[in-house]
Amino acid sequence: TLILGILVFSIPFNKNQLMGVIVGLIGCLALILEGASIHPDQNYWYALLVLCASVCYAFNVNIIKKHMQHISPMAIANGNFIALLIPALLTLFLSGFFREEIIMSPKTQASLLYISILAIIGTGIAKVLFNKLVQISTPVFATSVTYTVPIVALCWGLLDGEKFTFYQTIASLVIIFGVYLANRKK
Repeated sequence: TLILGILVFSIPFNKNQLMGVIVGLIGCLALILEGASIHPDQNYWYALLVLCASVCYAFNVNIIKKHMQHISPMAIANGNFIALLIPALLTLFLSGFFREEIIMSPKTQASLLYISILAIIGTGIAKVLFNKLVQISTPVFATSVTYTVPIVALCWGLLDGEKFTFYQTIASLVIIFGVYLANRKK
């Protein structure tokens, strides 16, 4: 977010933000590398997909900050979801989801209820609040919370019985320190 903000959107930054982003990135890389060393049988190339998603995320917040300050957060969220509607429906159609035996299944009905709750609360409301946060703060501040995602994933892994090492603890603390640095006032 910071790099794209500087290079593409001419968004100002300070030294603390740059240092915090670098420290947080080092912590994330350390977490991935340590995870790869204790679980060598997994394919860590999928981490590149997360990197691609992060670049898209960075464009999103910088565009909101630079060009959409005058648009309500609800309208921005609605535009996002409208743009996703056609590809999502096409995917469902091509997957065979709309076949009567699938859509009328009690398991499908229950799943759709839970997905709807998650979509409304976990995605819809969260997206509106996030858009507002981007508008009233800086893109770096708004996105710095995403550095905690690897830590949350690590906790879920612990609940699933994965190994957790001392170095992963250190890497998690480095991430948190990076978030602190990026958001610290001079």
